[in-house]
Amino acid sequence: MTDKKTHTLEVPGAVLTYDVREAATPTDEPPLLLFGLPMGAEGFTTLAGHFTDRTVVTYDPRGVERSTRSSSDMPVMSNHADDVHRVIEAVGGGPVDLFASSGGAVVALDLAATHPEDVRTVVAHEPPLPSVLPDRAAVVAAMTDIHDTYQAKGFGAGMAKFIALVMAAGELTADYAAQPDPDPAMFGLPTEDDGARDDLLLGVNMLTLPPYEPAWATLKAGTPDVLIAVGEDTGEELTGRSSRATAALLDAEPVVFPGGHGGFGGGEYGQPADKPVEFAARLREVLSR
Repeated sequence: MTDKKTHTLEVPGAVLTYDVREAATPTDEPPLLLFGLPMGAEGFTTLAGHFTDRTVVTYDPRGVERSTRSSSDMPVMSNHADDVHRVIEAVGGGPVDLFASSGGAVVALDLAATHPEDVRTVVAHEPPLPSVLPDRAAVVAAMTDIHDTYQAKGFGAGMAKFIALVMAAGELTADYAAQPDPDPAMFGLPTEDDGARDDLLLGVNMLTLPPYEPAWATLKAGTPDVLIAVGEDTGEELTGRSSRATAALLDAEPVVFPGGHGGFGGGEYGQPADKPVEFAARLREVLSR
């Protein structure tokens, strides 16, 4: 793997940290930007290692890992998209190829609509978009309940509900949020409240993600090329359902990738590796088409 150089970038309400891995040999290919939300740059270490033939940029979203945000900041998708735009400017400007996963895929859709000059190809991997689902009301209620539980009881209680939600298969019933709270210990989570309330996923994203609606007409215009990706092992969970619905609203079929929601993962956070070798090969194929 080529050495990475780490930089910081001051933006309104935050200081972003990003990494640049220069191509091992000269190339005409544009840089490849990899990011997620709320996952930081560390989660893309394995995937970046499969693209040493081109410059790879990763970054920590505001409030995640090495990047900071002001205590009063409540970032919505457009804030994150503006952050990505500024990172692209900082590394020399677009167009870049972009792979983004989970909440990062939603940010990528916003970036493609608001800064189309920044990107050549966008691969949005499993965007969790409640707005496209038939059970939107129940999903939004569940996400609001996760936020409220986090504020009242702390990280373990909130994260246990989040894990239960993303594992749920099929449409949610109207009374989903009223079911008994899962035990955090079942997921290896702390049962005691440490008093912290700075988690971006639980404290912010659960409120700012549900109302987001992509600019469908702009995205369907064809520039840049926007592809919705879904894991072959992702079934009727929320991210699988919303990926397929998002692709349909763009008059397209989702592009199938190996593995599941974290198919590119190589165990960066202690989790079992999924299918990073196969995933990287598929991404290379998609970007070369």
